[in-house]
Amino acid sequence: MRRKGVRDGGGEDVEAVLDELYALPPSAFVTRREERAAAARTAGRADDARRIHAARRPTLAAWAANLLRRSRPDEAERFLELGRALREAHATLDPSGMKELSAQRRRIVSALSRQAAELARDAGHPLSEPVRRDVETTLRAVLADPEAAGLWATGRVESALTPPSGFPAETAEGTGPARGAPRDRPVTAGKRDRLAEQRAKRLARAREAARAAEEELRARRVEREDTAASLAAARERRRETGERVSALEAQLQEGRAALERAEREQREAEQRDRTAADALDRARREADEAAAEAERAEQGAR
Repeated sequence: MRRKGVRDGGGEDVEAVLDELYALPPSAFVTRREERAAAARTAGRADDARRIHAARRPTLAAWAANLLRRSRPDEAERFLELGRALREAHATLDPSGMKELSAQRRRIVSALSRQAAELARDAGHPLSEPVRRDVETTLRAVLADPEAAGLWATGRVESALTPPSGFPAETAEGTGPARGAPRDRPVTAGKRDRLAEQRAKRLARAREAARAAEEELRARRVEREDTAASLAAARERRRETGERVSALEAQLQEGRAALERAEREQREAEQRDRTAADALDRARREADEAAAEAERAEQGAR
């Protein structure tokens, strides 16, 4: 999602700065915004500083929607394509066709909102139920409203988006409304055939977009289950390893205490040994002196 580019005369691209800001949790947004704006002012980039300072801190729901856009780019692109296909198909499909697509839309919106909640939780910011509903509302707006889709595509949603009361009547190509068209104009068989063919193509594109989005969600769900299982196994291994480490640390502590006792006993024994050696030396000298004295006395008696 980061836009590349360097401004003339040096300095970081303001678009990249804005991308960085909207990737931050709301709690860190204002502080970082002011730092970036101050840096731009110091660098003599007054226009950039004003634009950075004007950036609004996103709500938690908007941040979670932006996080989903950045963290799941492939799924997000398929979701945006689904929105384009649904808006295009809405102008010409009959109620039964729209009912089918609406059911797929609800499933996909629900699955993506769960992913956004999981991403937010993993980032340390769990979403409350009202905030999760705001995320779902934002995703529905992305499907229904081209402007909302364009804003979400930038990853800079500031607050929860609200879908219009119904899908727009115009097709993506701007060919004009099909529902509610004047009925007093005669429709030739050829025109009916062309309209039927257009409806079939739009329905096919919308179905394909929905199918691709659901397949991607299923794949991500399986991936998530695998990673969750791996995480649970890793946590269990960490717990077991922690217990072993604790036991080894206890044994090491006991061993160190035993070693200290043994070293103390060794020092005491060495001291006793030196004392005994000194006493033995003294006794030997005294014995030698006594023997010499006895020998001298014996010689004198002769």
